[in-house]
Amino acid sequence: MESSLALLGLALVLFASTNIDDVFVLVGFFADPKLRVRDIVVGQYAGLAGLFGVSLAASMLSLVIPRADIGLLGIAPILIGAKKLFELRRGGRTGENPKSYRDAGAYGRPATVAIVTMANGGDNIGIYTPSFAICSSYEVAVIALVFAAMTALWCFIAHSMVNHPKLGVPIRRYGHRVAPIVLIGLGILILYQAGSLGLLLQHHGQ
Repeated sequence: MESSLALLGLALVLFASTNIDDVFVLVGFFADPKLRVRDIVVGQYAGLAGLFGVSLAASMLSLVIPRADIGLLGIAPILIGAKKLFELRRGGRTGENPKSYRDAGAYGRPATVAIVTMANGGDNIGIYTPSFAICSSYEVAVIALVFAAMTALWCFIAHSMVNHPKLGVPIRRYGHRVAPIVLIGLGILILYQAGSLGLLLQHHGQ
């Protein structure tokens, strides 16, 4: 029971920490009258499926590389989180401006949304890959199901924000501040679960 809850928690953290800014991209799409809801939803699923597939393929390296070594990739989300924190301290905004995506070509086609989703989720691959590498096939399947459910929730939230703007106030205010901390914590968790902290300490001692 505890392991199942831990897996569910990992999947939720993975999705939420890497897709906070994607809510605002979706808001930009839903606010565009030239795009149908079906196009946006299908495109969002296709884009996230692409990111998931690339990350899963990259994680297959764990079949020929020791678990502790592949776990060192957990440094990636730590660096990404640190970069986002640095941007916050400089007063920069995390994520892209949704309005810029509304000017993209090929309106009305799910491919537009999918391409934007993948471009906006470039950091996701660096975070998903080490996470999948230390998971079993069953655990990856569960994570995929959670991602599918969370994608539907993200679309619902974004659509609701377009119609009820006040729903987005807490996310706009706190989401970009919380995500970097979560990413750093996730990276440390990956290093710990893979046994990679021992490698780092060993190299540091030498």
